[in-house]
Amino acid sequence: MPHVLAEEARSNRVLASLPEPVWQQWQALLEFVEVPSGTVLYEPGDVLHYVYFPANCVVSLMHVLADGASAQIAVVGAEGIVGVPGFMGGGISRTRSQLQSGGLAARLPAEVVATEFERGGAVMRLLLRHTQALIAQMSQIAVCNRHHSPEQQICRWLLLALDRVEGPEVRATQELIASMLGVRRETVTEAARRLQTRGVIQSRRGHIQVLDRGALEHSACECYGAIRKEYARLLPPPLHII
Repeated sequence: MPHVLAEEARSNRVLASLPEPVWQQWQALLEFVEVPSGTVLYEPGDVLHYVYFPANCVVSLMHVLADGASAQIAVVGAEGIVGVPGFMGGGISRTRSQLQSGGLAARLPAEVVATEFERGGAVMRLLLRHTQALIAQMSQIAVCNRHHSPEQQICRWLLLALDRVEGPEVRATQELIASMLGVRRETVTEAARRLQTRGVIQSRRGHIQVLDRGALEHSACECYGAIRKEYARLLPPPLHII
């Protein structure tokens, strides 16, 4: 792998935290891919041939029902990995992994990651901490979707997305946010209008600029802070989301 791509790959915190001998081994096997927004990496039931390490892209993990309805259950950026069943066992995706924000990612054959995981030691502990953080995020989002208002959920969604991109802008249509949250588009439109009236965001088609992050956090429920705290506790620093 060319040096510049290797450095780009290590913007992913999991890759950056690998023991040096493992990094040297994996570096020769990494494939760097550009994935546009909307790209689906895995559908439910797909065999996980690769584990992905986002560098500057954001991936939504979506639960899909039999009738085609879906909702986001977690989001992964440069702090983590996509394809946990590829090394934890089973090897089959239970979710749709879809690019929320396009960009660059590195990927490794799942068997390479699984082999290193099964050796135990530092790599296993690193991957287990990421998995624990991901499970905590999923659990918190499930509670949020059940008990908090659509506006609070939208604020939480925006903050989680904002933590994983550079700058104060999130590229997302209101249709996308509605799909991610499993709500009607009109619900998102009304919530966005209220936030814009209060000067929290500026929304135009396909782009949402956060004007007042403090106000956005104040408008969100406790779930965003709980997720952020758990990631800070479990994952090695430095983390973009802290």
